[in-house]
Amino acid sequence: MRRSTTLDIDRPMPPPHWALLQRALLRDQALACQAFFEHYFDERGYLLCVPRWGGDDGPDDAAENLLNWTMLHALGASDIVLELYKKGWEGHLRQYTEAKTTEVPFARDGMYYKEFPVMFDWMHNGEGFAVFFLQGLSDPYDDALLVRTKRFAGFYMGDDPSAPNYDPEHRIIRSMFNGSRGPLMRKATAVDWAGDPIEIEGRFDPLHGERNYEEMLQHFEDYNDIVGDNPLNMGATTLAFNAYALTGEGRYRDWLVDYIDGWVERTEANGGIIPTNIGLDGSIGGECDGKWYGGVYGWGFSVYDPASGQIAHRPTALERTPYSFGNGLLMTGDQRYVDVWRGVIEGVNSNAKAMDGREYFPRMHGDDGWYDFRDEPFDKGALQVYYWSMDPADRKRVTGSGWLDFLNGGNPDYPVDALTSDLEAVRSRMEGVRRDTASPDTRMSDDMNTLTPALTGALTELMLGGLPTGRDGHPLHARLRYFDPERRRAGVPEDVAALVTRMTATETSVTLVNANQVKARTVVVQGGGYGEHRIVTASADGVTAHVDDSSFTVRLAPGAGGEVTLTMSRYANRPTLAFPWGR
Repeated sequence: MRRSTTLDIDRPMPPPHWALLQRALLRDQALACQAFFEHYFDERGYLLCVPRWGGDDGPDDAAENLLNWTMLHALGASDIVLELYKKGWEGHLRQYTEAKTTEVPFARDGMYYKEFPVMFDWMHNGEGFAVFFLQGLSDPYDDALLVRTKRFAGFYMGDDPSAPNYDPEHRIIRSMFNGSRGPLMRKATAVDWAGDPIEIEGRFDPLHGERNYEEMLQHFEDYNDIVGDNPLNMGATTLAFNAYALTGEGRYRDWLVDYIDGWVERTEANGGIIPTNIGLDGSIGGECDGKWYGGVYGWGFSVYDPASGQIAHRPTALERTPYSFGNGLLMTGDQRYVDVWRGVIEGVNSNAKAMDGREYFPRMHGDDGWYDFRDEPFDKGALQVYYWSMDPADRKRVTGSGWLDFLNGGNPDYPVDALTSDLEAVRSRMEGVRRDTASPDTRMSDDMNTLTPALTGALTELMLGGLPTGRDGHPLHARLRYFDPERRRAGVPEDVAALVTRMTATETSVTLVNANQVKARTVVVQGGGYGEHRIVTASADGVTAHVDDSSFTVRLAPGAGGEVTLTMSRYANRPTLAFPWGR
């Protein structure tokens, strides 16, 4: 075991309200996950529903019933959460490999092939694999995780000749539909997106609001322009990031940087606005008649929504893309990836116009220029940009964040309010589970998505000083992470609670509490989700320890607690999923 700097905290501290709520939330969510699993999964780990393909209801929605479970365990919840996730994940891979389509041509031999979607877009791929992408936080030494992560990354790195998704010459993923069977090199149809015909009325209640299969087809009628690269495809870099964090092999880092740098260059060539279609020859807008704003989920993607009877604006690529540039930052520590998205925000808002004595800002761009003007500035990714840069100028773009207000010295009730709200949500969701008496043949796979009881957003903010992971399919961005050296696992030890109270570009303050009045607890504190931050010093009770490492150890006496202030060099280390004592 590697040597580690150790701080001793002996000062008595009655457990604060937030600490008791935090421990209760970790405990109660684990119990709720067990009850949820028993209700909705069978003994094989198969989801009790009608398996379907599609963007409305498909494999990704089925996997989302385990959403946040791996993150919950990594925070410190019971081992049963990880055990049930692994049972459900193995069942999911088998269930959707066995599930086949009749009308969708590329999924007729199975919706999954080689344990991965045959070919689909990275909004849905990211959602479906979000829980898997975080498994390594708790389980980096699992052989199946390693094999799968390397296989999946290989679909995009030329390792698998039957999946020619990537063109290294032009640094593009060749289609928005890509996966284990390679890219779809034609325009997509509504059936490709909606899946096989299905009875709706009187049997199912789709969450998107469609009343029959015809409306499901109408929903996707204009989802055609998928050939060529799309910013959503950068979600595939999470596979390479995880493969690198598990193995340290430079080839994964090289591919990730090379591919993202291609997007950096194309964004710069497009005046600082990221294009949403790249042609097979590498040209901007090359598969959409030269329109940089073309492509499904792109800047100009406004389509008819049959459920509402109105035109809906769906530039979904812009929701996920900031995190892909974040992968570049995590891998290299280079803030130029943050600069790119800051430039996009500034570029969009520079097209504001005055109307009725007020300034309005666009969200969309079409053949006639910018449209969908609103009275608030475009701010997609503004929180991420500030979190990564910690530049006060970037903070001004972020509105409505109770968490940031708390970190900046305001909103002192935020921790208790957020944790109390999540406890109530767990109670409400479990009440919904108990009321659900539907039979499996009348359940769509996403019917239960709103009931899964793993809620990790507030815990990630408060415990780790991190960005909630959610369903976007990206790595964890955190200022700190914790490990239990006695149980040799990730997460805070039993009885320990943690609250990050302040963050700047170079400092972090965290309060650690041992709620056990009889036994001492020991916790390893790591800089970053992947050890990417170097901890320079750690100070508590007037004692300063020189750490100069990615982690250090804190011993908490029975009933003790206190604030630890860290000086840090952010993004100074290469990311790794190895536990601190395994490096």
